[in-house]
Amino acid sequence: MAECNYFKFLEHTADVYIEVCGESLEKAFELAGIALFEVMTDTSRVELRVTHVIEDRGFDLENTLYRWLEDLLIEYGKSNVVFSYINVEYVRKEGENYVFRAICSGDYFNSEKHEVRTEVKAVTYSLMEIAKLDRKWLLRFVLDI
Repeated sequence: MAECNYFKFLEHTADVYIEVCGESLEKAFELAGIALFEVMTDTSRVELRVTHVIEDRGFDLENTLYRWLEDLLIEYGKSNVVFSYINVEYVRKEGENYVFRAICSGDYFNSEKHEVRTEVKAVTYSLMEIAKLDRKWLLRFVLDI
């Protein structure tokens, strides 16, 4: 199996295009969340001082990924916390929906302490892809900056 458990930034003319590979759907969601915050700051320098639980649902996998990233962005907007550690406990189908639950830890963003990068305005469905390939999950999505 090819190397997995990574995220990388792909070429895009105006926004941020991200590819994530995870050995499980949960790992892929974790990496997608870290990639979102990596656009905004250097997550390796964010201490684990605050923890939030994020739970939600989507009507299909694409909507679930969208809701996951949007929930992280909303939490950042509400509490000013950037997450550097994410543990997605599950992403699973329940009835007609997909549900997820994650424990996210990080710190209150402080421009004197944390590197200021690019503000993420919104999550989009543009170029969104979710594929299961052998025993890994590949996600692609665009963040509006």
